[in-house]
Amino acid sequence: MSDEIECALVSAPVRVPARRKTSSARTLTEIRSLARSHTRTALRVLVGIMRSDDATPAARVSAANAILDRGWGKAAQPIENDENGVLELIHRIERIIVYPGSSGGGDVAPDA
Repeated sequence: MSDEIECALVSAPVRVPARRKTSSARTLTEIRSLARSHTRTALRVLVGIMRSDDATPAARVSAANAILDRGWGKAAQPIENDENGVLELIHRIERIIVYPGSSGGGDVAPDA
């Protein structure tokens, strides 16, 4: 009888404790919070590069643009798709009604 008990114990599935899932939203929030905690330091570095005589002109312009973008937002970019500069939007809405009782499986409703 003890053999039967041992066989029953051995064949029982073993459950591994589930890992705690971290949501991606929570992780992104933590990353944003950490990055924002370094805002002053990053801004000081950008200002230092912008004001540095040793930095290349390209680095100075890049730092200045980054500072302006963060302080005032990026400049709006116009959208043009026509030679006149007019944006043409075309919307198409299609509606298909399928009768559930039809035998064709996907027949379109007849015009009235």
